[in-house]
Amino acid sequence: MLDDGFNFAAGPLAGLTVLDMLDRPVSAITRIYAQLGARVIQLQRDETPSVPSDGREAIARAVADAGKERICIDPDTADGEARLRSLAQQADLVIVSYPPAAGLNSVQQRLSAGLADRAAWMTVSMFGTGNACSDWQATDPVLHALSSELSRSGLAGRAPLLPPGKLAFNCAMSQAAYVGMAALYAAQATGRGDHIDFSILDGAVQGLDPGFGLAGSATLGRPARNLPPGRPEPGTLYPIFPCADGHVRLCVLAPRQWQNMHRWLGSPVEFSGPEYNRIDVRQASGELALCLADFFADRSWSDLESEGARQGVPISGVLSLEECLATDHVKTRGVIGEYPLTDGRVLRMPRGVIGIDRGVQTRQEAAGEPKRRGRGTPAQPLAGLKVLDLGVIVVGGEQSRLLADLGADVVKIESASFPDGTRHTYLPTGLSVGFAAGHRNKRSLGLDLRHPDGKALFLQLAEEADVILSNFKPGTMESLGFGYDAIRRVNPGIIMVDSSAFGADGPWAGRMGYGPLVRAASGLTSKWCYPDDAQAYSDTVTIYPDHAAARYGTVAVLALLYRKLHTGEGGTASIAQLDVMLDHFAAEIAGQDQGITDWETPGDAPWGVFPARGDDAWCVVTVRGDDDWQALATVIQPVDAPWPSAFADREARLQHRAYIEECVRGWMSGQGADEAMHRLQAAGVPAAKMLRIADLPEFPYFRERGLLRVEHHPHLAEEVIAERFHAVSANIGELPSTPAPLMGEHSLEVVRDWLALSEEEIDRLVVAKVLRGVAPDIAGMVARGEGRGEDIAA
Repeated sequence: MLDDGFNFAAGPLAGLTVLDMLDRPVSAITRIYAQLGARVIQLQRDETPSVPSDGREAIARAVADAGKERICIDPDTADGEARLRSLAQQADLVIVSYPPAAGLNSVQQRLSAGLADRAAWMTVSMFGTGNACSDWQATDPVLHALSSELSRSGLAGRAPLLPPGKLAFNCAMSQAAYVGMAALYAAQATGRGDHIDFSILDGAVQGLDPGFGLAGSATLGRPARNLPPGRPEPGTLYPIFPCADGHVRLCVLAPRQWQNMHRWLGSPVEFSGPEYNRIDVRQASGELALCLADFFADRSWSDLESEGARQGVPISGVLSLEECLATDHVKTRGVIGEYPLTDGRVLRMPRGVIGIDRGVQTRQEAAGEPKRRGRGTPAQPLAGLKVLDLGVIVVGGEQSRLLADLGADVVKIESASFPDGTRHTYLPTGLSVGFAAGHRNKRSLGLDLRHPDGKALFLQLAEEADVILSNFKPGTMESLGFGYDAIRRVNPGIIMVDSSAFGADGPWAGRMGYGPLVRAASGLTSKWCYPDDAQAYSDTVTIYPDHAAARYGTVAVLALLYRKLHTGEGGTASIAQLDVMLDHFAAEIAGQDQGITDWETPGDAPWGVFPARGDDAWCVVTVRGDDDWQALATVIQPVDAPWPSAFADREARLQHRAYIEECVRGWMSGQGADEAMHRLQAAGVPAAKMLRIADLPEFPYFRERGLLRVEHHPHLAEEVIAERFHAVSANIGELPSTPAPLMGEHSLEVVRDWLALSEEEIDRLVVAKVLRGVAPDIAGMVARGEGRGEDIAA
């Protein structure tokens, strides 16, 4: 949420110029740059509207273009040619579609020829350029199918369920926004632009719920690729129970949370055994599920939320989007604002996902001069930057990993008393293949922040840092003595970025928050159901919006680093997962006042998931308009009963959707999913077989694209599959791959590097158990399976 409403001009990217030649449905990528203060110019060939003046598509486009400036250019005129030359010299980042948006091919060519060396160019396409799938067609369902998200959506015994909204596109665009921001910063820091080939499918794999990345603590570190092949049983991981006026979701993960829940239940003896501290034991207990259901049945969701907060139990009501928007929390935080359109209309829509310098009155009062550090190169633009990472679970781990991949020295601050949830694993090392992929290129410092000497040491480290990241419950950093005002007294140029579930202010700020609870509170969970069963909640094994929120966190870091390059000033940024989800439903929220309510109804037919030949084999088929329909008819039109010519009209197709989809189902039953996908895509129809996580490394597109690679961790027997690049880039090749650390593995190394402490002082801190970590010889024992590892201060 931006504190100054829709007045974006004062943001940290003020002074940057972004040229936007994106076509639907990815035109929202650049909106975040406008919200952060950049001048975003949308180039068009003429004044002809590219979308209707009303309806879903018009609302979606108006939301996507909020804050942008539109310029129409005819490159074949002298005036147009002059304006293009001027814009090319002003541009810091140019983002274009492949294939080019209507009429803009020559504009792209002339802009490319006139760009300054410091400008970055990013081409955005569905499947990247220069590969066998470059001309394939994509829709949100196609992206879900090929990213493997579809295989995890739905319930056991039922067909896979297409997720609601445009989650795949939105999460891919968060990855694109991060990649573009990284290119912007790198060009400003090094004077050398980049050329980026961005694939929306790659972005969906990375930004939605990457099967080879960090997962939540409920998986106990087991690889997501080892999940059973079907959809999960109802109630898996984050169960939902009926209550007096709706439903509530529990997210009880840590042993202390279960112990709080046990006391809230009245400490029933039958569930008192230590084995119930384990998530898998609780999940398998039908008796416990019945006990919880009976306990919640006659209470309202709001009372359960309030009492759960007092008891220390993570719980949330399962709300609709409308109920969420009507809560005091959303209203008092001002999440939704009124955005004026040029035609005089006003749209109610989310203000944005990044709050800059919220509550910061002035930076001039801080003593001393801000540090200027950095020796970035085009290949490692963040080299020389120092980052203290207090982040935990997926959001915290992911955003610091993205910075580490670009060369930053990221030091993960850890405590054996309160380990990161992603350390919860069946292995004694606190490692897993997901942890290894999500924490590569970092160092780990074991530090007791409750000890006075630990606090003092952290402040010494903060004095040397460029960036501090955290995603604790709001107020935690201040209670530790590490709020922004305290840190900037010792380091005036510090950048601090925090992330939370529900935001740093408002009635829900103090609630324990995890992604599943935010999904329930935001209205997403209530949407993620089968059409014939409004209580078949099917988002249980999805990690969303953690990865998208992490990317907005890195965008915030890079935007503030850009400002610091030019002003020396630091600052703060805040991201709330709730705001990310509501922003992903921005078009639906904006459409409410316009009377548009049918956002989950397909706009054409056929549109869905169809069973193919084989066991649990499925293929997505989607039609976006008349051209797609004609292409589909060339492949699967029934020979014995040809489709009526009236079906060339979209309204007729929608009226006869059931019949059309039954025909598709009949054709598909005789096809292998892979064969069907290739035949339909060759004709120009957006279609895709459903992939599972384990299928991704060998799927021809990902092999040709080179998105994934195998990494080897010295303390893991399993191979680690991880992303090779954030996006295909002329400047940045393969990302580095330093193994993810054991807890406290680099404690002594970090304090020597950052603070040059004497050996006597280091020994004193070790003996006092302020510094903690794993001794190298113990690490070797762990790798050989000979022990759990011991503390260097033991």
